[in-house]
Amino acid sequence: MRKYTGRDVKPSKGRIYELIRSPVVTEKATLISEFNQVTFRVPLDANKFEIKAAVEDLFKVKVTAVNTLRKKGKVKRFQGYIGKQVETKKAVVTLAEGQSIDVMTGI
Repeated sequence: MRKYTGRDVKPSKGRIYELIRSPVVTEKATLISEFNQVTFRVPLDANKFEIKAAVEDLFKVKVTAVNTLRKKGKVKRFQGYIGKQVETKKAVVTLAEGQSIDVMTGI
């Protein structure tokens, strides 16, 4: 898999569908929708420029900002067994005024 590092390099069509894994539907994610923000789960190797290009291409909206956050996988004990939580990455995408994405419908 090729990793894109430049701002001007547009990801391929297959990579675009790989970037946006699923919307995050939590209480906090729905509260920030009032501020034209949508949260998505993305791969660990995704960067902000790829995420912006993917959201603009898939949903036909104008993106003003992309913030990403990484949750490290922790070692946890569950019913006496030691397990490890998976690492995840989320992207909070800010849309331009008047733009919106309905996350309940499919692509």
